[in-house]
Amino acid sequence: MITAGIDCGAKNTKAIILKDGQIIGKGKVLTGFDQNKAINASLVEAYKNAGIANSDVEKFGGTGSGSKAIRESVIINDIKAIAKGAHYFFPNARTVTDVGAEESRAVKIDANGNVVDFAINEKCAAGAGAFLETMSRALETPIEEMGPLALTSKAEIAMNAQCVIFAESEVVGLIHAKIDRKDISKAIHDAMASRIVSMIHRIGVNEEIVMVGGVGYNPGFIKAMKSQLNIDDIRVPHNPDLAAAVGAALLVENI
Repeated sequence: MITAGIDCGAKNTKAIILKDGQIIGKGKVLTGFDQNKAINASLVEAYKNAGIANSDVEKFGGTGSGSKAIRESVIINDIKAIAKGAHYFFPNARTVTDVGAEESRAVKIDANGNVVDFAINEKCAAGAGAFLETMSRALETPIEEMGPLALTSKAEIAMNAQCVIFAESEVVGLIHAKIDRKDISKAIHDAMASRIVSMIHRIGVNEEIVMVGGVGYNPGFIKAMKSQLNIDDIRVPHNPDLAAAVGAALLVENI
């Protein structure tokens, strides 16, 4: 069976093509203002990558904040899609944290990738990728350089703001105090990680821990998470932002 999973997120729209449970194609584009355009573009890229046509796909599963714009698809619950996608990449996963552009979630799953419990970030964008993007502008540092920069610091600087706006003011204060940019970057990652770790503790730290979502590409954030969870390893898929699309493609097979 050939299925497609489409995750229409706030920043990026991702499409995955599965054939008999194996990934054969993938596509990713910026969502922008036109969700329908982004959905179609991600699918076209995935079809080309897989070497198939739209008519070859038997079922479509849609998830993400823009899932209602995905026509002719079965809507798949975000939490279930994340859980199943993480289990696909790491069958021993028991705790999954998803940190995307505008939201973060922690999910406890069973041996089959089914949801047992979950928690959702409730502190606006302070626990999501948008927080890092705002802080990167304040530091005048490209978002791609924030994580590697944080890895070069050993400083322990507390940031207490629970809101992006106040946190930005706090960062400006650190800049004016002549604190090194790398130390501020680490403080930003530590502050964000503390919010996610607090959420994970609400459902319990159940190893093996897997991180999905776009922030999974950030090595500084992964290190901050491991430090605050006091663990040696967090498993991250090669393409962490594709997990929900994979989960949607898997789950629609049985619907």
